[in-house]
Amino acid sequence: MFPSDLTGAYTIDPAHSRFGFAARHAMVTKVRGSFPIVEATVHLDAADPAASSVRVVLDAAGVETGNAQRDGHLRTGDFLDVATHPHITFTSSGVKHVGGDSFEVTGALTIHGVTRQVTVPLDYTGTSVDTQGFKRAGFEGGMVIDRRDYGVSFNALLETGGVMVSEKITLEFDLSAVKTG
Repeated sequence: MFPSDLTGAYTIDPAHSRFGFAARHAMVTKVRGSFPIVEATVHLDAADPAASSVRVVLDAAGVETGNAQRDGHLRTGDFLDVATHPHITFTSSGVKHVGGDSFEVTGALTIHGVTRQVTVPLDYTGTSVDTQGFKRAGFEGGMVIDRRDYGVSFNALLETGGVMVSEKITLEFDLSAVKTG
């Protein structure tokens, strides 16, 4: 459960947070990447976690995997089509405390112009006051989505019978929320 003094408004610190993903490549290795934060706000209610809320907007065009050629391909119509769908968004519709420091955040995830309801498991990892006197709350979690559910279906068959890019994508979240009110 959240400590009582955690109630309030927060902004996700883009310099100390990561909205990432991992996908199998050629069915043998994982490629990891991340998206820059455009906007990410949280309202926490320690007494009533169900009254908490989250809104995140990510820059799809800023996708970064450490390989410029791959990043460029991910921005095309084969994958994210950033010219038409420049953002990935999540807006919560509910927060549920599921025990200990674990929560489930349900909401609308929009990728490639397709919106689906998802439930994101998140763990509260603690609070601290940083060197500038700001209160921070940490969260981490992840989930698996099928990219085809969002209209991202490009692939190539391999000689061995597998596919170049897995359909299942693991979303990874490491978040540092700074209290603003």
